[in-house]
This record gives sequence, C-alpha cells and structure tokens, in this order.
Amino acid sequence: MNQTRVILLLAWLMVAAFLWMEWGREKAAPEPAQTTAATQNVPAATGANGVPQANVPGAAASQPTTSAPAAPAQVVTVTTDVLRLKLDGRSVLDADLLQFPQTKQAGAPPVSLLTEDPAHPYNAISGWASDKGSAVPGVGGFRLEQPGTEFVLPKGQDKLVVPFVWTSPDGVTIRRTFTLERGRYAIEVRDEVTNAGTGTWNAYVYRKLSRVPTILSRSMMNPDSLSFNGATWFTTDKSYERRAFQDYLKDGSVDSVIQGGWIAMLQHQFFTGWIPQADSSSLLKLSQENGADVLELRGPGFTVAPGQTATTEARLWVGPKLVSLIAKEQVPGLDRVVDYSRFSVMAIIGQGLFWVLSHLYTLLHNWGWSIIGLVVLLRLALYPLSATQYKSGAKMRKFQPRLAQLKERYGEDRQKYQQAMMELFKKEKINPMGGCLPILIQMPIFFALYWVLVESVELRQAPWLGWIQDLTARDPYFILPIINMVIMWLTQKLTPTPGMDPVQAKMMQFMPLVFGVMMAFMPAGLVLYWVVNGGLGLLIQWWMIKQHGESPSKIVQSNLHNQ
Repeated sequence: MNQTRVILLLAWLMVAAFLWMEWGREKAAPEPAQTTAATQNVPAATGANGVPQANVPGAAASQPTTSAPAAPAQVVTVTTDVLRLKLDGRSVLDADLLQFPQTKQAGAPPVSLLTEDPAHPYNAISGWASDKGSAVPGVGGFRLEQPGTEFVLPKGQDKLVVPFVWTSPDGVTIRRTFTLERGRYAIEVRDEVTNAGTGTWNAYVYRKLSRVPTILSRSMMNPDSLSFNGATWFTTDKSYERRAFQDYLKDGSVDSVIQGGWIAMLQHQFFTGWIPQADSSSLLKLSQENGADVLELRGPGFTVAPGQTATTEARLWVGPKLVSLIAKEQVPGLDRVVDYSRFSVMAIIGQGLFWVLSHLYTLLHNWGWSIIGLVVLLRLALYPLSATQYKSGAKMRKFQPRLAQLKERYGEDRQKYQQAMMELFKKEKINPMGGCLPILIQMPIFFALYWVLVESVELRQAPWLGWIQDLTARDPYFILPIINMVIMWLTQKLTPTPGMDPVQAKMMQFMPLVFGVMMAFMPAGLVLYWVVNGGLGLLIQWWMIKQHGESPSKIVQSNLHNQ
C-alpha cells in the first residue's frame, strides 16, 4: 500500500466519522423506570457505619421519617459578581451565570443553569432524612436567621454568608450556611446539628441533583449536542464513570457505597456538582423520580446525643467548566468534567493541547492567534518527520517515468505490476510509507483539538479577527472552508500518485470538495487550525521540491495535464 492510499483511507475515515456525527441520530430514549418515592419521604435504612443501606425491604415502612410540618418555603435571592441564585434553604432553585450571556447581542440574558422551568426543572437539593423516627426538616422547614429577601455581595467584600436555621419540636437545631466567594462558582454548604433535647437524634444528610433534561439530537450544527450530556461520578476506587441522559437507566440503577468522590451533571461547557468531604462515606444512587433523572449521595449518617453537636460540609459547583478555577478546588478527578473524550488517551491529548493553548493565550491574548501558534509549534516538532515525508515524495516523483514504463509493460496484470514496483522501491531504497507517520500522528491531534474547541468554555464566543467573532461557531461566510479547499487541491497536485488506479484517482479529486463541505459546519477555530496547518505544509512541500531542483509549478501543470 503506498502513501496516497493511506491518505485516501484516512481521509474517508474522517469523512465517515463526521458525516455520522452530522446525520446520525441517537436511538430513542428508553422508557423511564418506575418512579420511586423521594428520599426525604422514603429513606433507606441506615447501617452500622452511618451510611444509608441500599435496598432494605420494609425499612421505610417500619421506621418512617418524621418531618416538621410543611410550610411555605422562604425564598431569597443571592447575588455575587458571578452568580445570581434563588435559595429556600433546602434547594438551589435557580442559578444564573452573570458573566456568561446566552448570545453576543448587547443586553442578552445570562445562561440559566439551574431553573424552575416546569417543562425541564433542574435543581440542586440538600436535605435530611431519618429512618428511626427523628424529626427532620421538610420542604420549607429552613428559615432565614436574619430578615431580608435579597443578599448581595458588597463591593470590597470577598465573602457572603447566607444563614438558615431549622428547629424541631424536641430541641434539635440545624444551622445551615451558604458561603459564596467573589469570583468562585463553588458554594460552601455547612450544616451544624445541635441536640438540646433529651433524646438521641438519628438522621443522615443527602445531596442530590435532579433534572428533567432535554434530549438533544446529535448534529454538527448544534454544538450543545456534541458534548456529553448526562450524569458523571468519581470515586477513589472505581474512578470516573458516566451515564448519558438518553440512556440514563439503560444499564440499571446504581446503589454503591463510596468514600469521598463527587457527583455531577454535565452539559455543553457548564456543569453542576456536589463535592462532599473527602473523609465522608455516602451511598451513591442513580435513579428517576417523578420523571426527573436523579443523581444522589445519601450520607453520612449521624447519631447526636443530647448536648452534643455534629457538623457536615460539602461544596456545590454551579458554573462553567473553567479549567483554572476547577483546579483551584483541588478535588481529585474533578478535571474530568471537562470531558474531551471518554477514552483516556484522547482525554490526555486534549488536556495537553489545552495546556499549550492556554499558555499561548497568556502571551497572545487571543484564542485565534493561540490556535495558529499551536500549529506552528506542532509543525516545528514534526518537521523532521515532515522532511522525511517530502524527501520520500521527491524520490517517488523522480521514478514516476520508470513506474509508467512498468505499468505499460505489465498492462492489466496488477499483481505483477505491484511486485515489480515494490522491487524497484527496495532497490532504490524508497520507503512508500515514509510520509505516512506525520499524518498518523496528526490525526489524533486533529480529533482531540476538535473536542477541545467544542468543550472549552474559555473559547466560548471568543473572537479571532474580522468576520470570525466566535471560534466555537462555524464560519458565517465559509471563507476558511474555501481557503482549505484551495490548499488541499494544491497539495494534492504536488503529491506523487504512483500506481494509483483511475477509480482512486477520481475519488482523490473530490476530496477537497468533500472536506470543504464537511468543514463548513465545523467550529471556525478547528477550520482555522486545519487551514494554517495545511498552508504551512504546502509551503514546506513547495520549498522542499525546489531544494531538490524541481519546479513546483511544472509539477502542478503536469498533474493537471495527466488528469
């Protein structure tokens, strides 16, 4: 197999992959599993280790939860420089990301991550449940410790604390504080339980994410559908796992005890997640409740004797997948929420590419120029391989007349022709595969960069120059795809094609057009990468041809004449 056939095979594999992403449709979502009761109403039994047990028949019926009488929830609005939240003490009902407008139009509303939208509600909830008759807060049970309906982070202040409290009839008090910091999307949620009564209080804390998602059809024209949309969790023993919304219970529910870890629901460029204390044990549950997909951590459990106090803390992330801020949380595995790929190797490549891009951005202050800088660095790193590729091409062009003679000699006997051609290559020390290694190396880089550009919120609505005002959207005037077609066509005319049959030759002629149409729907940043990469490759190839005493223009004319 010669170099051109390898290029053809790889090109068609790329076309097939991207056409599948464009026109392929996901299978219909499975029928929802039978709805289960809410945690605070039908809790699981608590084991000796303080972690709620899974699937204990009759536990809820024999030891029902005692909740305080339901009261209207006291809803407050909390605003920092990056978040605007609606809280009722138990749930985060709404969350607006103030630094991320939905569109680039002036006055556009911010992205709403959590919402009370009746069609697709999405909430983060933290409550208490008991299977031993102890009173726990019900809906609306938490009340503000101080008057007011709005809390705003003052200028010059870095921290805002919103305190809630609940007291049971038998003297148990839970003080819950939400702590928000300037420029931070992780909210500290701390519960302090004080037992001023005469009896022992037994309960466990639960934290969950509940969402009725919109199932998106995969399409290259809809970037939201290309990122992973679903639930993920990370444990110290089982590492990273995920479940897409459209297949939420396809592989069954989940009931497993974990130590530390975290849970999250991901979507394009944003996510929510609960991060409990690293030393706490919890029961991880994946289920459906009232038509909503639920990801939950139950536990740890507490036994608080009279006169004693217990505390539990967790962080709730509500915000974008900003790599730098996620790293500051210092949570093992949390960087996987930036989901470049479900495959570890591709994820590592993606993380490396973004690391280089982010450092280039620090110098250049423009993501478009950073992409160009990345191409230049890759070309420099791969230059030795590229030189081998072009030298191999020069040798093959030199022996094209002899290959033509062999083809004329053996006529339609392709087997003898191939044998004679390989003998000639061996005699003249020509490696027909010598130019394939740079291509094979660049293919995973290309696909990894595709996911980096799709997934990275840092590039969201980021301009380059002129008509490219959003590198994660397609080129509005298709200028870059057209330039790419021209570059591919010229490169094709400079590439030797020894031994190629007429059918393959015809297929190769259509490749620039096929790629041009395909890239018309890709993110402009990715097409920019491919244009600059192809343009530099064409210049290097042109220069290498001249170094071997040949005329690039004559080679192009000759290839056109032979078509």
